[in-house]
Amino acid sequence: MAKLGVNIDHVATIRQARGGAEPDPVAAAAIAELAGADGITIHLREDRRHIQDRDLKLLRQTVKTKLNLEMAATDEMLAIAVAVKPDMCTLVPEKRQELTTEGGLDVRVHAQSIEKAIARLQDGGIHVSLFIDPDTDQIKTANRIGADYIEIHTGSFAEASDWKSEEQELIKIENSVKLATKLGLGVNAGHGLNYTNIKKVAALGGIEEFNIGHSIISRAVLVGLDRAVRDMVDLIKYA
Repeated sequence: MAKLGVNIDHVATIRQARGGAEPDPVAAAAIAELAGADGITIHLREDRRHIQDRDLKLLRQTVKTKLNLEMAATDEMLAIAVAVKPDMCTLVPEKRQELTTEGGLDVRVHAQSIEKAIARLQDGGIHVSLFIDPDTDQIKTANRIGADYIEIHTGSFAEASDWKSEEQELIKIENSVKLATKLGLGVNAGHGLNYTNIKKVAALGGIEEFNIGHSIISRAVLVGLDRAVRDMVDLIKYA
C-alpha cells in the first residue's frame, strides 16, 4: 500500500504571517504522525519564507517516521542537509518569486551539478530523490546519475482543465512509474494532489509514497489536522 508523507510547510506559513510562535510545525508533525502519516516533508527554502532552520533541527529530533527535506541543490543547503541528516532529501527547482514549486527539476540540463549533489548527500548516509516531470528522458537521466528515488511532479495532472487532458497526464504518470520501476528507482509523487484527484493516481499502483501538503493543511483549518490526515490516509489506502 502506498504511504502518505505530510508536508507541513503551510503550518509554518501561517506562523510566519504574524512573526510569532504559533502554530508550531513541530507539533503539527507529531499530530500528523499520530493520525497515520508515514512521513513528514518540509521545504527549507533559501529565503526561509516558511520553514526555519530551527524547525528542521527540532523535527530531526522528534519525527518518529521519516523526515524528507525538500531543497535546492545549493552549497548552503547541501551543507545543512549533511549536518542534520534527514532520512531523505528531495532536490527541487527553486525560484524566489514563485508561490510554490513550478515544474520539475531539469535533470538533463543540470546533470553534472546534480550528480555531485547526489553523491555528497549519499556519502552522508542520506537517500536522494529528484522531483521531476513525468518525462522519459528525465527519468533515464535521474537513474544514470545515481538517484535513489524520483518524485513525479503531478501538477499538470492536477491542473488539467478537462477530462481528456487529465487522462493524458495520468497516462504519462503511469508510464513514468513503469519505467522508473523497471530501472530500479523508487517512485514517489506529489504536487497539487487533493481529496478528489488522489484516488485516480493512487489507483495506478507502483507509487511508494505521496507527498501532500496544501490540501491537507487547508482541510485541517476546517476539520482539524488529525481528521484531515486520517481522511487522506483512507483515500490512498482504499484507492
